[in-house]
Amino acid sequence: MLKQKLGWYRYKLLKFISLIKFRKSNYADVLIGFKNKYEGQRCFIIGNGPSLNVNDLEKLKNEITFGFNRIYYIFNKTDWRPTFYCSEDLKIIQNSVKEINDLDIKDKFIPLIIKEDYGINIDSAIYFNQRYKPEKQIVPSFSENIVKKIDCGSTVTYTAIQIAAYMGFKEIYLIGVDHSFARYINEKGEIVEDKNLKDYFCEEYNKDKEKLDIPTTVVSTLAYQKAEEYSRQHGFRIYNATRGGKLEVFERVDFDKLFD
Repeated sequence: MLKQKLGWYRYKLLKFISLIKFRKSNYADVLIGFKNKYEGQRCFIIGNGPSLNVNDLEKLKNEITFGFNRIYYIFNKTDWRPTFYCSEDLKIIQNSVKEINDLDIKDKFIPLIIKEDYGINIDSAIYFNQRYKPEKQIVPSFSENIVKKIDCGSTVTYTAIQIAAYMGFKEIYLIGVDHSFARYINEKGEIVEDKNLKDYFCEEYNKDKEKLDIPTTVVSTLAYQKAEEYSRQHGFRIYNATRGGKLEVFERVDFDKLFD
């Protein structure tokens, strides 16, 4: 019981410190400018799963899109570039600072903790206050106001969904979100390996995988379920246009038919 109380108080303290740091910055003012900026429009959130392919990205050149982490490994095969970039994985950011800074993308959404606690500066960054759920809370919250905080759902896709909702998008489509990994942590906290699965769209993507965090798909599934529930209650929809994969939380749609 004492340990649980100490964990709760530590969580509250970290949350308070993070909020104070964010309010002292001017990043909140930047985020306010995105409120309902794209009201009623559609956007595409691009995962980095093995199903992601160049032909699909070519169709998205005139669409508003979100790209993540090491999406730049596919840039040599396509002229497509994401409208927005997001990364919240500390280890990926630490190992890819130069590559992220070299991206010619105007708006890069990065947790403020990356700069304040780890001293990493990202060019064109829009820093946000990321809220980590307390240990006793299983399902993450869904942020209604990203100016105050964006909730962590163990996947950057969840972060992008919250940003897109704040921006006012009526339809949010996911592609390349396979929701499966060759190595992941299951509901029992065990590391599971399936060598028949691929993690990403290219082998180079996680060549340093021994240094990276192992995905916890059970937590990200709960986050997706929360996003689906929230979207239906608040008048927008999230669709899964991924070719295959294991994500069945959102209604599936045929990617190709979106451009008929």
